Amino acid sequence: MPSAQKLDTHHKALTLNLDPSTFGSFAEIGAGQEVARWFLLVGGASGTVAKSISAYDKEVSDDLYGSGSRYVSKGRLEAMLDREWAQLLTQLSKTRGQQTRFFCFVDTVSARNFAGTNDAHGWIGLRFQSQPGGPPNDVLLHVNMRDASNVLQQQAIGILGVNLIYAAFYEVHTQESFLAGLSQDVVAERVEIDYVDLRGPAFESWDRRALLVHLVRAGLAEAVFFSSRGSTVPPTEVLHKKAVVLAPGYFGHTDSVHSQVHLLLLASAIQELQEELRETKAVTVGFFCLTVAPFTPNEPAPEIPDLLRRIDALLVAGGDVLLFRRPELYHMTALVNRHTNAPVRFVAGLSLVIRAFEDVYGNLEGRRLEALARLFAQNVRIYVYPMTATDLREWLKSVSITGWEWSETNGWVSASQLRSAPPLGHLFAYLLASNFLVPMRLPLPIM
Repeated sequence: MPSAQKLDTHHKALTLNLDPSTFGSFAEIGAGQEVARWFLLVGGASGTVAKSISAYDKEVSDDLYGSGSRYVSKGRLEAMLDREWAQLLTQLSKTRGQQTRFFCFVDTVSARNFAGTNDAHGWIGLRFQSQPGGPPNDVLLHVNMRDASNVLQQQAIGILGVNLIYAAFYEVHTQESFLAGLSQDVVAERVEIDYVDLRGPAFESWDRRALLVHLVRAGLAEAVFFSSRGSTVPPTEVLHKKAVVLAPGYFGHTDSVHSQVHLLLLASAIQELQEELRETKAVTVGFFCLTVAPFTPNEPAPEIPDLLRRIDALLVAGGDVLLFRRPELYHMTALVNRHTNAPVRFVAGLSLVIRAFEDVYGNLEGRRLEALARLFAQNVRIYVYPMTATDLREWLKSVSITGWEWSETNGWVSASQLRSAPPLGHLFAYLLASNFLVPMRLPLPIM
């Protein structure tokens, strides 16, 4: 039985090796055989390792797992799991099935290449039995590797793989304990886990969507994606090489009328970007953006049920959602620019733009100027929709912000009509004149 103490990677692998009820195979492609290596090094490997394989050659891999899918993809991972599991049961179920909890660990990874030009990411999967002869359970992860060298990335994958196998057998009591065990000794700066898919009776009482939120709240991912059209995928699959519109907000009103208004504003911004890029014919996508962090330092972090309530309202209306770990717009820009070099546009009302200017940014050495430089550095603009003068006045009063003035047209205030006292006003005017802030009209149905 495992110790009640928090074990390091060495002792996790050794515990599994010394547990006579666990036995399985390893198939690793793309980052060495770092997971199997732990079990082979700590001693007692014959008690755990049935087979270890690494099919680096594409023809060999296709012969084993079939052709037609990308080599670093969920489809390839599932093909590996199916093939290795079927072989394991065929060869060993008669002799060991009554007393063994079988498992198959597989991964297909694109670790940092020699030139450092590739997207270092991968898919990791585990199929396991909770009890001998029981039905299989699956854990599928997508990871982004953040270390600067191939060797360090291999090491991180090795630790994560051991954590996953150990957590599956000994730490599946709650979602929190599973994630804590999974991420032990692999901080988010090394490996980011931005997608989890769970299948099987071991997880039947778990809320999969809540688990995605847990990934962000625990700092294991900068963002996760919620789809309005079916299966969830990692953010990279919806952002890759796309021109992107981001609509950040709190979205506290979850009735269908407000959700449809939000959707109309996002669609209008996507159309604006498509007009900008008409000659390039770039693929354009748009997302609502929420954050697990409070909007102000004095607010508590939102609870998971509340976040899911707001996300669900947007999904039902037909919008896709990115849930971010941090609220600052420049962090959202940084995440998107990891996956695309195409233009990025925000769409926001005046209140959010004012808040972005008023924030202290005490975590940055260059404060407000550094935050704006990070935000607008890579082909970023903000489409700014107007507010009614009444709403703007009430909002400024509610958040105790002063120093902003405006003129209005028919009771509405646009970004071009908004002013602030110097020196902040000079910066605001510069961003307007330079087209970093783009005043927009409301779509006609809202007027």
